[in-house]
Amino acid sequence: MKKDFFTYQAQTTSTPLAMEVSYAKGSFIYDTSHKKYLDFVAGVSACSLGHQHPRVINAIKEQVDSYLHVMVYGEYILKPAVTLTKLLAEHLPFPLQKTYLTNSGTEAIEGALKLARRATGRSQIITAKKAYHGNTMGAMSVMGFEERKQAFRPLIPDVNYITFNQEEELSLITTKTAAVILETIQGGAGFITPVNDYLKKVRNRCSEVGALLILDEIQPGFGRTGKLFGFMHYDIVPDIVVMGKGMGGGMPIGAFTTDTKTMNLLQDNPKLGHITTFGGNPVIAAAALATLQEITESDVMAASLEKEKLFRSLLIHPLIKEIRGTGLMLAIMTPSEDITSKAILRCQEAGVILFWLLFEPKAIRITPPLTISEEEIKMGCDIILSILDEIHTDID
Repeated sequence: MKKDFFTYQAQTTSTPLAMEVSYAKGSFIYDTSHKKYLDFVAGVSACSLGHQHPRVINAIKEQVDSYLHVMVYGEYILKPAVTLTKLLAEHLPFPLQKTYLTNSGTEAIEGALKLARRATGRSQIITAKKAYHGNTMGAMSVMGFEERKQAFRPLIPDVNYITFNQEEELSLITTKTAAVILETIQGGAGFITPVNDYLKKVRNRCSEVGALLILDEIQPGFGRTGKLFGFMHYDIVPDIVVMGKGMGGGMPIGAFTTDTKTMNLLQDNPKLGHITTFGGNPVIAAAALATLQEITESDVMAASLEKEKLFRSLLIHPLIKEIRGTGLMLAIMTPSEDITSKAILRCQEAGVILFWLLFEPKAIRITPPLTISEEEIKMGCDIILSILDEIHTDID
């Protein structure tokens, strides 16, 4: 299988981890040699309810027995998609009422950018340095990391940059700006949270000049930060919110939500202003609906903040310089890229799955399922600390 993996399936790096997975359940992944691994990554924040959550699995099975794909997006009435978007509206602040379902967070970013230009009649998009919004051409155009973009230029023009949390740069948002797109918490940059009412100041500036505020909640959304969406911590409402990852409980989905009047602009001038074949797929929508119901009806959101406290209380070590993030979106910062890579790789050998962040080489990702238990957190942290002890001894 490993030979076929490298021969026939495209990889994204020359050194993939190449674990051959047998099955996964709860907070654990099992390889084909029957070794189990405690999952502190959750499919890069996607498996919000862990692996094989019964509510999600049952919803998928029930929908599979009824029908799969039947028609391109937005033409037929499919109960799982309608119920999902209605429940989202009930949990989002007004006027965020109408949702366009897509196949991924990146695709939702594309739709949000198009809609902002359509709604304002302007072209300029302002994004943040070290931002990450996906890897399609439009999403890459608003990525704030030139090293990953230069090989694919020319990209979409009229994109300008501001520095996250630097309010003195907000004057760069003007009446020429169609939209400002920001991650509520900068993910690839190292889980950077907004400070000093930064998002509120961005919101106010956008309102002053008639620009739309797009918040990328693809990673922090769906309970990971202790609220359904990260922006709910900051007393603001964006014009467009983009979601994905944990939305599907492990299934591929994304969405963007805005007010009804704005969203309806995609219906004409031109018609089919944004179109997808498989967006809103009924099986995927059923999984997302079950995920949203479980997150909003259980205590997993509130518990994520208590679990954050537990992680912070346990992960104290000379090689841990800082822990960034909120809830179960955390990043351990080590003194060097080498220490980070050694820790991630050795922890996997010891049975704990950790991962890197895109643009911050000193960061170790900790984004476990929201359903992870305190006992599992303690078990994983013990292993992390023992590995860091080994690395510290090697350095000395």
